[in-house]
Amino acid sequence: MSSLRIVSLAPSATATLSALGLAEQVVGVTAHCDLDRPVVGGWLNPDYDEIAALSPDLVCTSDGLQREIRDELRGRGYSIHHDEPSRLDDVLAGFESLGVAVDAPEAGADLRADATRRLDLVAERVDQQLAGTDADTDRSRPAVYCEEWSDPPMAAGNWVPDAVEAAGGRYPFVDPGERSQEVDHETVAAADPDHAVLHICGTGDQVSPDRLTERGWELDWSVHVVDDSLLNQPSPRLIDGIELLAERLYSI
Repeated sequence: MSSLRIVSLAPSATATLSALGLAEQVVGVTAHCDLDRPVVGGWLNPDYDEIAALSPDLVCTSDGLQREIRDELRGRGYSIHHDEPSRLDDVLAGFESLGVAVDAPEAGADLRADATRRLDLVAERVDQQLAGTDADTDRSRPAVYCEEWSDPPMAAGNWVPDAVEAAGGRYPFVDPGERSQEVDHETVAAADPDHAVLHICGTGDQVSPDRLTERGWELDWSVHVVDDSLLNQPSPRLIDGIELLAERLYSI
């Protein structure tokens, strides 16, 4: 098992390290990470002196927004594990790659296998719900609008379209792997979504579903508020989010 001293500057890495059973090896995190460890600043503004004081063997970063931080840390001589997934398959592969980086390859492989098993089970349950319908067409699946930011309204991209599909839905707003895109009422209404999911960055689940009607978006849909980490975070929390989304779409 790993004995590395790890500083995690990405909530997704922190959550994945915990799922790998390596939380005890994490000696520093950002203010956005869900782990009680010394805080070394924010996701986009870490304190390099605080990082140095912890003498890490490895620093974890994630996403294109942390590329400059990654490069700065590499320039300072740190070993870096940087993960930048854009699709659901990338997220799963990241569990293995992080396991390798922290000298726990078997744990990484096991975590990916468990996530795959859970996704397969969701797919089986969705197929059961669709039995007897025209399941060979997309129209048999509910259309879903996922909003990750509200000012301006942004339809979630990256792995979220894959997550919606994995949960048995259709996502006619952003292509899988593409960045999130600003949308307006006309665009959303034209897609005629059956469900709206609010997972606003940095809010947890402390969002009122009324924000859609308050802006004049009164559509014939079911509105769900979920903790933003369940869809925004490329960690095992995303698998939790897909399971929850399938429950909301199909009551399974």
